[in-house]
Amino acid sequence: MAESAVTFLLDKLTPLFENELQLLRGGREEIVYVRGELERIRAFLHVADTLEESDEEVKVWVKQIRDVAHETEDVLDEYTILLAHDHVGGIYGLIHKMSCCIKNIKASYRIASQIKAINSRIRSISEGHRRLRQKFCVAEQGSSSTSTGWQDRREDALLLDMSDLVGIEERKSKLVGWLVNGRSGREVVSLAGMGGLGKTTLAKQVYDDADVKKHFSVHAWIRVSRSYKMEELLKDIVQQLFAAERKPVPKNLESQNSSQLKSIIKEVLQKRRYLIVLDDVWHVNEWDAVKYALPTNNCGSRVMLTTRNADLAFTSRIESEGKVYNVEPLLPEESWTLFCRKTFWGNSCPHHLEDICKNILRKCEGLPLAIVAISGVLATKDKRRIDEWEMVRRSLGAEIEDNNKLLNLKKVLSLSFNDLPYYLKSCFLYVSIFPEDHLIEHMKLIRLWVAEGFVEAKYGKELEDVAEDYFNELLNRNLLQVANTASDGRVKTCRPHDLLREIIISKSRDQNFAVIAKDQNAMWPDKIRRLSIHNTVRNVQLNRCVSQLRSLLMFGVVEKSPLRTLFPNGFRLLHVLDLQGAPLKRFPVQVMNLYYLRYLSLKETKVSSIPSYIGKLQHLETLDLKHTYVTELPDEILKLQRLRHLLVYRYEFESYAHFHSKDGFRALEKIGELQSLQKLCFIEANHGNGNIMTELGKLTKLRRLGVIKLRREDGKSLCSSIENLRNLRALSLLSVEEDEILDLQHLFSPPPLLQRLYLTGRLETLPHWIPNLESLVRVHLKWSRLTGDPLESLQALPNLVHLELLQVYEGDTLCFKVGGFRKLKLLGIDKFDELRCVEVEVGALPRVEKLSIQRCKLLQKAPLGVEHLTKLKVLEFFDMPRELIQTLLSNDQGGDYWRVEHIPEVYSTYWRDGGWEVYSLGSFNDSSRPSPVIRSQELHTRWK
Repeated sequence: MAESAVTFLLDKLTPLFENELQLLRGGREEIVYVRGELERIRAFLHVADTLEESDEEVKVWVKQIRDVAHETEDVLDEYTILLAHDHVGGIYGLIHKMSCCIKNIKASYRIASQIKAINSRIRSISEGHRRLRQKFCVAEQGSSSTSTGWQDRREDALLLDMSDLVGIEERKSKLVGWLVNGRSGREVVSLAGMGGLGKTTLAKQVYDDADVKKHFSVHAWIRVSRSYKMEELLKDIVQQLFAAERKPVPKNLESQNSSQLKSIIKEVLQKRRYLIVLDDVWHVNEWDAVKYALPTNNCGSRVMLTTRNADLAFTSRIESEGKVYNVEPLLPEESWTLFCRKTFWGNSCPHHLEDICKNILRKCEGLPLAIVAISGVLATKDKRRIDEWEMVRRSLGAEIEDNNKLLNLKKVLSLSFNDLPYYLKSCFLYVSIFPEDHLIEHMKLIRLWVAEGFVEAKYGKELEDVAEDYFNELLNRNLLQVANTASDGRVKTCRPHDLLREIIISKSRDQNFAVIAKDQNAMWPDKIRRLSIHNTVRNVQLNRCVSQLRSLLMFGVVEKSPLRTLFPNGFRLLHVLDLQGAPLKRFPVQVMNLYYLRYLSLKETKVSSIPSYIGKLQHLETLDLKHTYVTELPDEILKLQRLRHLLVYRYEFESYAHFHSKDGFRALEKIGELQSLQKLCFIEANHGNGNIMTELGKLTKLRRLGVIKLRREDGKSLCSSIENLRNLRALSLLSVEEDEILDLQHLFSPPPLLQRLYLTGRLETLPHWIPNLESLVRVHLKWSRLTGDPLESLQALPNLVHLELLQVYEGDTLCFKVGGFRKLKLLGIDKFDELRCVEVEVGALPRVEKLSIQRCKLLQKAPLGVEHLTKLKVLEFFDMPRELIQTLLSNDQGGDYWRVEHIPEVYSTYWRDGGWEVYSLGSFNDSSRPSPVIRSQELHTRWK
C-alpha cells in the first residue's frame, strides 16, 4: 500500500515542476531529491508489500515510507493553497495582495524547512532499503517461506474425508458429466469462485471419481503457485505424465528450456485422452503459458482449472468452447449441517446457543472454509458459558486477526488482496469504510474513487471509464459481489463478503488507510486520512487528529451533536465530504474553506438553498443534492469548471404503483459553461429565456441528461442540442403537463451510444429516430397517447431488454409478432384505456421473463398466446377487472387457467380496506376469500 501513496505523490510532483516550483524558495533542490529517492524506492515496494505481513522489519520500513509520502503530500498541498488566493482589484485588492505576498514568503520558508526535515527522514529510509535489499531479491525469485506454507495448507484440501464435505454430490455429478460427455475436441472446464469456497476440494473429488479415472487414460494434477516459474511448472507436468506412464523421466529434463518442455508434453499427449487439472490459476498469462503445450486432439481430452479470476474462466471457455462452473456458497441448510457437524461433533446445537450460532454462521455466508475454521474455535468453548460465544459473535474480526486457529482462513482470504496491483488495493480497501450489510451504490463508489485520486488517467478514456475497469476487475476476482442489478443488467449495488470485509478493515487499520468511528471511546491514531462515522456516535472530537484528513463520510448519523464539531480548521485538505442523511437544515458554512474538495454529498438532508460561495470550490467534481429541498442554484456554480456530476432532484410518490412527480432545479442560463459535466439531472426547462436548450448542446461530455417541465416550443432547440451530445447514454425528458406535447421530430442524428430512453409526455407520433438506436436496452414511454401501434416500430430494436408503456396507445388491440423483441425480458403495459385484446404469436417474445399488465379496464381476458411464453416467470395484474381474474381461475370452456398454469408466479393486486393487497393465483384457488401475500406498506416499498 505504500506503493500507492508514493505513486500518488510522484504524480502530484510533476505539475509542480512544470508550473509552480520556482516560487518555493530554497526548496527546489530538496524536492528534486525527494522525487529521485522515492522513484528508486518505488521499484521495490511491490515486493515489500508481499513481505509486510510476515517480516516485522519490512513492515516498519514500509510504514515509514507511507508516512513520509503522506506528509510530503500534505506539505505540497498546503503550499498550493497559498498560491490559490483570489485577488480583487482597487486599493483594497493591492493591500490584500501585498499582505498575501508577505504571508507567502514566510510560508515558503517554513515549507522549505519542512521539506528539508522530510529529506533527512528519507535518507534514513534509504539506508534501511539498502539493508533490506537482500530480502527483496529473495522474494522476487519466488522462494519466500510464505509461498511454501500456503502450498502446504492447500494439500489439506486434497486429503479431506467425504464425511467432512456437505452438499458436494450434486455439484460433483454435474462436473463429472461435463468431463466424460461432450465434444471429442479438447475442452476446458473452469471452476471459478472466491477463495475458501472449496474449489480445490470439489475438483479433487471429481478428479478421483472412478468414472473419470476409467474414462481418461492419462491424468495429472498440477498446483500453480502465485510465485510460479514457467520452466518449473512445465517440468512438474512432464514428471507427472511420465510417472503415470511408468516411464523414466528424460535425463536431460533439468536443462530443457520452456519450448523444449512444451514439445515433450505435446508429444506424450498428442494421441491420448487426457485430463489435466491446473489448480489455483491466478492470471490469464499463467494459462497462456501452458495451453499451447496441451494438444487440441480429437480424443475427448479435458483440462480443468480452478481459479478465483472469473475473467480467466470466461477467456478459457471462449477459446476452447468449454464450460465454466461458478462454485456457489453452501445453501443455508447445508451450512448449518456443516457447522453443527464441526462445532458439536455431529450433535444438534443447544437451544440456548442457536441465535448466537446462526448469527455467526450468517457472517460466513456459506463459505465452507470459514465455517470449518470458525467451528474449530467454537468447539473449544464451554457450551454453558453463553458469554464466551457472544464474545466471538461480537468480535469476529479480532478473532480472525489474533486466533491461530483462524490463521489458515485469514491467509486464504488475504491472498486475493495481496495479489492485487497497488491501484486496486486502494480501491478495495476503500470498501471497508461502508457499514456492515450496507449495499454500496456502484456509481457512488466510482465517483468516490475518482475523487480520492485512486484512478490513473489513461489516454482516450475518462477517469470514470478507468474506474469502471477497476470495478469490473474486483468483480472478476470475486472480491466484490453484485447485490442488485437494474433490469438492463447494470450493477446497481455491490458488497464484499462479510469475512473479507473484516480482513480489509484490519488492513485498513494497520496501514492507517481509514478509521471507522462507531465508538467515541475507541483509540484512534494520531493522524487520520479518512474517517467514516457510523450510526449515532455522539460528541466525536476531531481537532486532535485531522491535519491529514482527506475524507469524511457519515452513515446513519441522526444525532445533531457530532455536527457541531465536524469542521475544525484542520479540514483544509479535505477531498471528500459525504453527509448523506445527516441532520442538516442549512448548507455548512465551513465548506467554503475546503479548497481541495472534490466530492460533496448532502443527499437526503433538509438543506434547501446553496450559497453563492459554492463558487470557491474550484476542484469540485461531484455535487450530490438528490432528495434535498434545493430547487435553485446560484450563478456562481458556473465557476466550477471541473464539475462532472450535478445531481439535483427529488421524487414525490403520488400513488403506490403508477406515477411520481419529479422536481429538479431551475436551469442556469449559461449552463453550457460547465464543459466537464457528464451527468446533469434534472433541470427545469420552463424558466428563463429560450437559450437554455441551446446551452445544453455545449455540454459534449454529457453521458446522462434529465430535463423536466418541457414545453412544445422547446423541441426544436432541444433536438438540435441533443445531436451534439455524441457521448449520451441515458436521456430522460418530461413535459410540463400531461397533455403538453414533446416535439422530438427535429432530431435527425441521435446519439449513437444511447442505451436508456425515458419519454414522459404526449407524442403526436413515435419519434422516427428511436428504431434506429441499436444500443437501446431500456425504453420507458408515458402519456404518449399514440393513435398508431408503437410495437411496429419498437419491435426491431435488436438489444432492447426492458420496455415500459404507460398510457401510450389508444387502440383496442396489441399484437406481438414473431421475430420481434428478440432480447426483451421485462414488459410493462399500463393504463391502455381502450385495450380489449393482447395477442402473442407463437415464437414472439422468446425471452420475456416478466409481464406486467396494469389498469387496462376493458381487458377481460389473459393475453392470447401467453401459453407460448416458455421463459415467463412472473405474470402480474394490477387493478384489473375481476372478470379477467375469474377467467384465469377457470378450467371450464372459455377459461384461461390452462394458459397460465406453466408460469411460476401469477399475481393480482386490488384495492381493499384502504390499501393495496397482492394475491397469488394459488391463494385464490386455495380459499374463497384468500389472504394477501403482500400488504399495502410492503407494496409501497416494493414499487419505490
